Amino acid sequence: MRFSPMCRIVTSPEPVAASPEHLRGLERLYASAAINALFPSTITIPGEGQTQISFTVDPAHYHAARAAHGTLYFKMLDDAAFYAANTLVPDRFLLTTAFNLHFSRPLRSGPVMAEGRWISGRRRVLVAEARLIDGEGEEVGRGTGTFMRSHIPLSSLPAYRGDD
Repeated sequence: MRFSPMCRIVTSPEPVAASPEHLRGLERLYASAAINALFPSTITIPGEGQTQISFTVDPAHYHAARAAHGTLYFKMLDDAAFYAANTLVPDRFLLTTAFNLHFSRPLRSGPVMAEGRWISGRRRVLVAEARLIDGEGEEVGRGTGTFMRSHIPLSSLPAYRGDD
């Protein structure tokens, strides 16, 4: 088989296990995001393909019917799924290419946990899901996202490197 000079084959790096340094770098990156001043939260990345984001809903997050606005659902579900997927990519910042949400019940004041987990893909497109669990242990929302590698090296981001 002959390939024309215009044709090139591009492969992604072989998958490697997430290092503790990579996971801590992602936690620092999350903590540095300016958006988290509007939505105070803390991320924990216990291992490859897993995340937990803790936050508290308060009336400042409410829509007119006195429950959390969908913006809060999306932000926390997207972040949990995104970071779960990015644990599998040690060199590049990922981009969300699509995200589907399912709201199962209103989210009111109190503690909430967003749990993210990687589902599939390691090379071109990664798929991850997340769910929101309220303070009573009830699932209040769920989402699934697709993510792809960007051209942004993680090593170019000061917070990821730990340059505070």
